[in-house]
Amino acid sequence: MNTPTHMIIGSALWAKQDRPGSLIAAFAGGLAPDLPMIAMVLFATKVTGVPEQDVYGILYFSDGWQRVFAIDHSFLVWGLVLAAGYLLRVFTLTAFAGSGLAHAAVDFLTHHDDARQQLWPFTDWKFASPFSYWDPAYFGSIVAPLEALLVFVLTIMLVFRLRRLWEKALTLAISAIFLVPIVVTGGFHGLHGM
Repeated sequence: MNTPTHMIIGSALWAKQDRPGSLIAAFAGGLAPDLPMIAMVLFATKVTGVPEQDVYGILYFSDGWQRVFAIDHSFLVWGLVLAAGYLLRVFTLTAFAGSGLAHAAVDFLTHHDDARQQLWPFTDWKFASPFSYWDPAYFGSIVAPLEALLVFVLTIMLVFRLRRLWEKALTLAISAIFLVPIVVTGGFHGLHGM
């Protein structure tokens, strides 16, 4: 799914009214697994001048990039950080790791050709989900609108649940990063003819 969606899902699961730091931690955990990819894409396109179609058609599937994705989406890595949060009784670490683990789990279910090695370091196997959040060949034309609906519903839920104005505003801003382009263009990421 799209990165802002992961951030909203993680916050819906882990942000607590009585722990304001948990919202930021959950947003950060939802973002963290995609940060290396975002940095690599920006470096390749903006610094080295690699065309975007080559980034997503060649570099994305290269062994080096796939090794990075295996680590940042690893169930074991996120599970260990989550366990550390529980053992140390540090809720912000727990919220961060829980959101990161939720991100990896959602990606496990919504990536087909672009699947990650989420069972790293035990195996390089990838689960090619029958569903894709973007590819119409794998129900992307159904999953993409469901993703938008999920973001909308969870955002409303969070706005009502959170107490502080800055928390509500931050939630709306992150949600808007994903929803506003859909409203403005009338289309979904990666889908043609929608």
